[in-house]
Amino acid sequence: MATTTEAPNPGPQTQVGLTSKVIAITGANRGIGLGIAECCLSNGAARVYSIDIGETGDEFAQLSKRYPDKLFSITANVSDESTITAAIDQIIAEAGALHGMVANAGRTHHKAALDFTTEEIESLFNVNLFGAFYTARAAARAFIKQGIKGSVVFTASMASYRPNKRVPSAPYGASKAGIRNMTHTLAMEWAQYGIRVNSVSPGLVKTAMTYWVPQQPDWEQQMKYYGGFPRLAEVQELGGAYVYLLSDAASYTTSIDIPVNGVIGIC
Repeated sequence: MATTTEAPNPGPQTQVGLTSKVIAITGANRGIGLGIAECCLSNGAARVYSIDIGETGDEFAQLSKRYPDKLFSITANVSDESTITAAIDQIIAEAGALHGMVANAGRTHHKAALDFTTEEIESLFNVNLFGAFYTARAAARAFIKQGIKGSVVFTASMASYRPNKRVPSAPYGASKAGIRNMTHTLAMEWAQYGIRVNSVSPGLVKTAMTYWVPQQPDWEQQMKYYGGFPRLAEVQELGGAYVYLLSDAASYTTSIDIPVNGVIGIC
């Protein structure tokens, strides 16, 4: 079992890092979640657990090989709170503690609002919003029980600020806007326990879900129109925001959202 108990806090921390911390990330078997996991490990996390409903792949195996005995995966369904609670219990039993939770699991579906089926809408909200709430609440209960001033970080989206004109998705944007509102409310409620709650809003990120974006015939024209960095972000480029929010250097940072979008789409 890893030694993960918190040392006495000598005062405000000036160094950003995750030394000795145990971090859980939902939906981290691939994509943005795995990029966050990599950044956590490279910044000293003792252990990182992916809580995911899917299987791990080659990229996960490669990262695990780089950080032996530090990256793990547990199967759970974020839309079923009991499975998240069970996963957290397993993490604490194995690692000795849980210090940070990233509620990252999500899905997207783009089509005109009039064309969405009830099932598609419910699917988006069940994972993106309800699943994020269940994950945060299960983590908060564990922090309180452990007596740890933990950190919850949600993955929101730039779609929570403004619509994507090319590929609109009203339910997706609404679910992510709900996350940003929930961030503020939970931060207020849980401050009494020393629990911090924040979010990160990625813009265009290079993942399996966005492979088609730069393949559009007018992609270069779009980039000139939007301004900002003329490319998609690498998943690892988001990690710094999460590492900061999970770290003790952010001990007085709560109820904020950090947009990481290269200025694209901001007018």
